[in-house]
Amino acid sequence: MKYFNDMNLKYWIAAFVLSGSLFASCSDDIVVGKVDESRYETGDGSVMGYISDSFGKRMFSNVDFRSTGDISFYLRTTAKLGAAATVAVSYDETVLKDYNAENGTAYEAFPQSEVTLENDGTINLPVGIAQSPGMKISFVSDGSLSSDKDYVIPLRMKVTSGDFKLAEQDQTRLIFVKDLTGIPDCTKYVDGQPGVKVFSCMEVNDANPLGNLSFTLKSNGKPLFDALILFSANINYDPETGRVYVFNNENVQAILDHRDHYLKPLQDRGIKIILGIMGNHDRSGVANLSDETAKDFAKEVKAMCDAYHLDGIFVDDEYSSYEYSNITPGFVYPGKDPAARLCYEVKKAQPDRWIVVYAYSTTSSLPSVDGVQSGEFVDYALEDYGVASDLTSSFPGMPKSNMGQYSQEFYQGRTATEANLRKMRDNGYLSHMIFSLDPNRANFESVQLPAMQRVASAFYDDELVFDGVKYPKDWN
Repeated sequence: MKYFNDMNLKYWIAAFVLSGSLFASCSDDIVVGKVDESRYETGDGSVMGYISDSFGKRMFSNVDFRSTGDISFYLRTTAKLGAAATVAVSYDETVLKDYNAENGTAYEAFPQSEVTLENDGTINLPVGIAQSPGMKISFVSDGSLSSDKDYVIPLRMKVTSGDFKLAEQDQTRLIFVKDLTGIPDCTKYVDGQPGVKVFSCMEVNDANPLGNLSFTLKSNGKPLFDALILFSANINYDPETGRVYVFNNENVQAILDHRDHYLKPLQDRGIKIILGIMGNHDRSGVANLSDETAKDFAKEVKAMCDAYHLDGIFVDDEYSSYEYSNITPGFVYPGKDPAARLCYEVKKAQPDRWIVVYAYSTTSSLPSVDGVQSGEFVDYALEDYGVASDLTSSFPGMPKSNMGQYSQEFYQGRTATEANLRKMRDNGYLSHMIFSLDPNRANFESVQLPAMQRVASAFYDDELVFDGVKYPKDWN
């Protein structure tokens, strides 16, 4: 990716640290995500059971909803049972209290009175099969919840019949829900199903984020873009303190400092705001932090997201000057394992937010961490320009819908054909990235606008509407 860096200014939010979500509802007709069952082998030959949502997620579940929402859970076993089995699911606020105490968080419980458990909270696994039908958990808005906060439905799972053991991780579950009732939904639907999510990765040294609001669909007026990636904040190293920290150049910082002007209007239309994190020409990077350093940096990333009401981060392994010998304490030899560890720690620190990975270089694929496959702690993986590979083996557990193909680069005019975009959609790959949108650039009429028109046609069978407003860079 192209990036113009300026190291003259240094913004460090460690003070915050020292002082202190595919997320649409699931339905039973969705193909349940795959889980790596090799993690559940036991030495005594016992059959193990585990609970996953429709996308194979076992760490956390996330749902944005308006007025009503739901999500389904499934019981799976590592072998078919000789008798029917059941798991009882109950709302249990102590699960959330324990989580908050262990992780230093303060998430609030979603009102129990607004939650309904299908089948009285019973998951039934019939004899002779290894995956149960879905058990739906439904919830409604009571009008009292803030759209700026995530709430949690805390659940406890208990085996009530059947000759199997439920893995410890699956005995509790947190569902992070955000009540967006009253806020427009920018999800575009095709044949009644959510369509492609389009990420605008905007190089904000020159371009105004408000420009993303200028492009909508003719049929419904919804924004073309589902998420804005601010490109980019940096990971840097301070040799005096020995710490890695989040650095923002003056352009990123100006936008964050004036988020009510530049970012909130996008969020008010339903667009997610994602902060890019990438290297910045020193020894630190997203792929060489020790486990403890990754945990500390994850806390700082969370502090940044909390401070500026961001919806997630974008991890990009570029522009780091990694050490390959005489490695500084707090770092390790660069590779996929430490890159995965960082993503895992960031997701653990803020499970309600998206972790988006640029599937490029070291982060082109990520291994499991502590027995958790990478598709569970990475929400979206966006491939390099023009690449259209299946990432199932690169991010095990990630649904195809969250894999981004045929990314486009507007600065150099590297765009995608409508045929390829339509093929991507038809094959179920429902994420896509556009880099460096800028309506004030000379190639807007010849390259950028026609490319977005193809996106609207291929992804949504619709026409693009450009309102003619070209927001200039208006900060110092």
